[in-house]
Amino acid sequence: MVIAIYPGSFDPITLGHLDIIERGSKLFDRVVVAVLQNPGKTPLFTVEERLCQIETATKHLPQVEVDSFDGLTVTYAKTIGAKVLLRGLRVMSDFEKELQMAHTNKTLSTEIETVFLATSTEYGFLSSSIVKEIARFNGSIDHLVSPHVASEIYQCYNKRTTDR
Repeated sequence: MVIAIYPGSFDPITLGHLDIIERGSKLFDRVVVAVLQNPGKTPLFTVEERLCQIETATKHLPQVEVDSFDGLTVTYAKTIGAKVLLRGLRVMSDFEKELQMAHTNKTLSTEIETVFLATSTEYGFLSSSIVKEIARFNGSIDHLVSPHVASEIYQCYNKRTTDR
């Protein structure tokens, strides 16, 4: 059984992320969407909220699990017996950064491989940061994230607006 980890902050999970998860679930026996707890970032949503968003968005995929971790991804991968790190690539700058990370991870664990999936064309521009920026300025994000995620983002920014 080949277990793949799809690590990231997923703040929030976008349709681009879901595209990679769905396609990865066709390639591997099990895909663990692993939310990285990054103390260096100030996320819009808590880890628990992101886990719930991802679980709801992937409930139609029985081979997909959701978890969180802190520390090195390769250490987490070894802990759960994963042999693959799944990564999505949108643009050339992603490739450069991801290739560097893949090489670094290889120096930490020779048993773990990184597999890159090119994003589907319609999601090549999409990032969590773009979603948050559009929502912050009252733009529609309904075409960028799942309905339940859009609702939570709208609530978050509406609350911030009314708190002023």
